[in-house]
Amino acid sequence: MITFRDFQIGGDKLTIIAGPCVIEDRDITFYTAKKIRDICSSLQINFIFKSSYDKANRSSIHSYRGPGIKKGLEILSDIGASLNLPILTDVHTVDEILMASEIVDVLQIPAFLCRQTDLIVKASETGKLVNIKKGQFLAPWDVKNIIDKFISTGNHNLIITERGTFFGYNNLVVDFRSFPIISSFGYPVIFDVTHSLQLPGGQGTCSGGQREFAEPLARSAVACGVDGLFMEVHPNPDKALCDGPNMIDLDNLEGMLKVLKDLYIFLKGIRHR
Repeated sequence: MITFRDFQIGGDKLTIIAGPCVIEDRDITFYTAKKIRDICSSLQINFIFKSSYDKANRSSIHSYRGPGIKKGLEILSDIGASLNLPILTDVHTVDEILMASEIVDVLQIPAFLCRQTDLIVKASETGKLVNIKKGQFLAPWDVKNIIDKFISTGNHNLIITERGTFFGYNNLVVDFRSFPIISSFGYPVIFDVTHSLQLPGGQGTCSGGQREFAEPLARSAVACGVDGLFMEVHPNPDKALCDGPNMIDLDNLEGMLKVLKDLYIFLKGIRHR
């Protein structure tokens, strides 16, 4: 369990990390953040807002990456201050960590960079909460090496996110054994619902996705004991500039979260008996 701001990740309330994949413009980002905040507030769910200023690992050179770090951090800073929300964003280099850590509350190391020692150590040295995504190429027990790198600085503010494993061409599969295995290392485990439904490179120059499976996979992960859920959400996923096929429609979010919250609370009650 990690105490973060005024709530606990892994405590009695479900934690959600959610927002658009990438900052498209100020209006869409603000609108989405406020809507998710209001939903989570009414359901009494912990909420961390997520969006990226740069998606550095797009399939094609022509894919939209975001507004860049300077403009992106300005927008994220405004959202955090205006809506009183904790903010999470991706970092890709040591220099980015130094800039982003002055603005956001949670640093996220993307899955493809989860073995970059300098990146992990520098993120840890900020003292901030860091979310490290398990690489699609790693076995769950390999996460122990990532944790050892991170806590070598004395910072224990760490959460680990499972986001599926490569399984053949253009496909990811979630091994539900990974949740108890990673959890056994003593840090909160988050399930990335939407990225686990990606079909990497499945549309040739961009990734495809299967958002229709988001709710059953999320329910299954909660049943396996995860401490929170990561999901990318958009007001119009079919028109999104990045990861649209696997993002959740904002209009469908509340109904989905009601089910997941009830399941989380029910299972927490059973474990506490």
